[in-house]
Amino acid sequence: MHDIRAIRENPDRFDAALSRRGDAPVSAELLAMDEARRAKIQAAESAQAEANKAAKEVGAAKGRGDEDEFERLRKLVAEKKAEIARLNEEAKAEDAALTARLAEIPNLPADDVPDGDDEDDNVEINRWGTPREMNFAVEHFEIPAVKDAMDFETAAKMSGSRFVLMSGPVARLHRALAQFMLDIHTLENGLTEVNPPVLVRDEAMYGTDKLPKFGDDSYRTEEGMWLIPTSEVPLTYIAAGHVIDEDYLPRRYTAHSLCFRSEAGSAGRDTSGMLRQHQFEKVEMVSVTHPDESDAEQKRMLRCAEDILERLEIPYRTVVLCTGDMGFGARRTYDIEAWLPGQKAYREISSVSTTGDFQARRMNARFKPAEGGKPQFVHTLNGSGLAVGRCLIAVLENGQQDDGSVKIPAALQAYMGGRTMITADGTLA
Repeated sequence: MHDIRAIRENPDRFDAALSRRGDAPVSAELLAMDEARRAKIQAAESAQAEANKAAKEVGAAKGRGDEDEFERLRKLVAEKKAEIARLNEEAKAEDAALTARLAEIPNLPADDVPDGDDEDDNVEINRWGTPREMNFAVEHFEIPAVKDAMDFETAAKMSGSRFVLMSGPVARLHRALAQFMLDIHTLENGLTEVNPPVLVRDEAMYGTDKLPKFGDDSYRTEEGMWLIPTSEVPLTYIAAGHVIDEDYLPRRYTAHSLCFRSEAGSAGRDTSGMLRQHQFEKVEMVSVTHPDESDAEQKRMLRCAEDILERLEIPYRTVVLCTGDMGFGARRTYDIEAWLPGQKAYREISSVSTTGDFQARRMNARFKPAEGGKPQFVHTLNGSGLAVGRCLIAVLENGQQDDGSVKIPAALQAYMGGRTMITADGTLA
């Protein structure tokens, strides 16, 4: 959510920042709505002042026996009360309209975000590891060790397309990845583990900028609850409505949860295998910070995610997204892309974003400065640490051997009962 006062103070800067995203200027429209709202408020205040003055004079007119003046003033007070009620309702409607319009406008990019139109304009800032030479590489679902344990046909019979039924060692490896990530984040990275609900109300989706714009991308129950698209939603919404002591910041959370997305805008994309599913799992990281610390916190979160891949021996590259490729609520986003030998390409496995105070304004999350003064909005950040299913794909494809088996990374072997591979016939060894 944007601050209308900041737009009022510098409309040209606001429009210029939006134009970097490829969006048309909107400050004139917003300021006109703001002026209409403020005019109603001022008119209501003026009417209230007139009503207060007349109310004081009613008693005096009654006291001196001036019945005509008494009736006139009494009638005026009643008329002003009705006028005030009408103006307040109109001001409330104007305010709701302005708030709704502001909620549709994306966050402004940070000054250091590169300009660009799409993913081709993203800028690589880091690369780790060297992809293995493999003339036998296939996609994850084609690896002999995996074929029987990754069943898309049965899942489709149950649920339709873009679901998978995993079993045996592959299901165990998927579970091991989530446990490994949680252990690193909680025991080494200082995050607090949370087990959040996967059903949330409108307020939580709105507060984390998933509504109203992206309602079609999520699933809603008949009772009006939403299946979370990511645990960013409940983790971030922990701070909603609170005024947090500055000394209590930063708050750092992590959660392993099911995630649900309708993928409404992705028809025809990544339909093979389990790269893009309606139901998937992620280990999410969320930080709630002081505004002065949010940029440093984003870099810290990025390292937390990169470190997971390094421990799993997965080559990756890190890019900063350009203005045309950033998500709606982000000020700056770093994507980590893992090397997938089966596709011979780097594919996104984590996004780490700072939203500034964009989400905090929507959910009224503030902190109390230690030196005193008015409460200020916190900054919120989120990042995948990592997407479990996509990480599974990366482990399987990078670990595949020419005999059809899959080597298990050393970091996961303890989670797999000390086993070091999935054989070509799908057993642990």
